[in-house]
Amino acid sequence: MENRLEHLSEFQTILEKYRISATARKILDTVQMVLMVGPSSCGRNTIINYLVEQGGYQFLVSDTTRAKRTNNGVMEQDGVEYWFRREADVLADLQAGNFLEAAIIHGQQVSGISIRELERAAQNHLVGITDIEIVGVDTIKAHKPDAHAVFVLPPNFTAWQERLNRRGDMSVPEKRRRMESAVHEFAHALEMNFYQFVINDTIEQAAEQVRRIVAHKVDKASQQRGREICMELLAETQYWLRHS
Repeated sequence: MENRLEHLSEFQTILEKYRISATARKILDTVQMVLMVGPSSCGRNTIINYLVEQGGYQFLVSDTTRAKRTNNGVMEQDGVEYWFRREADVLADLQAGNFLEAAIIHGQQVSGISIRELERAAQNHLVGITDIEIVGVDTIKAHKPDAHAVFVLPPNFTAWQERLNRRGDMSVPEKRRRMESAVHEFAHALEMNFYQFVINDTIEQAAEQVRRIVAHKVDKASQQRGREICMELLAETQYWLRHS
């Protein structure tokens, strides 16, 4: 069944000039936050799951207005994939400034990170961590400049392609779309000065890099190497798109 927003125009109005509340800003000051960014199949969700399992981190579950779905015969659960909420309740929280960020997706649903979820991480003395697309990073950094923006990179183009190709259900047009998106993502990471690069060679090593970033123990040499790999990946992706 197709999701439809009954209050689409109201959501558009509030999000156009959205401001978080003073109370929400105080809560933001009490929690550390990691934003995991990267191209398709870079492994950011695997790293997040590993960090959460090891302890010290909490995955920030987004709110959404869409209905629950069944994936491979299993119904989505509240608080796992999303917090599934009524449209009117999400709209009221946005009007009160109680979201860190939110967006209308395909004109059919509104999803975003509630301040309530960040407050839960702070109360549990955990670092809040989430995966996010590049379009949302600037918004969150504007509200929380000390959020750690981590750009996850595969170790090289060949390894990345092997990971992408393991997704057996991916059509040729879909792979091309993901590669085109990756060009924008690599270029964005190189352009903005707030990203810290993590090279995902092994999960353990990548997770340790994230921990060091959160602890403000960034190795300048590894960051320079990450930037070089990002540049190489950008060039090789552009070459692939021209010749495929």
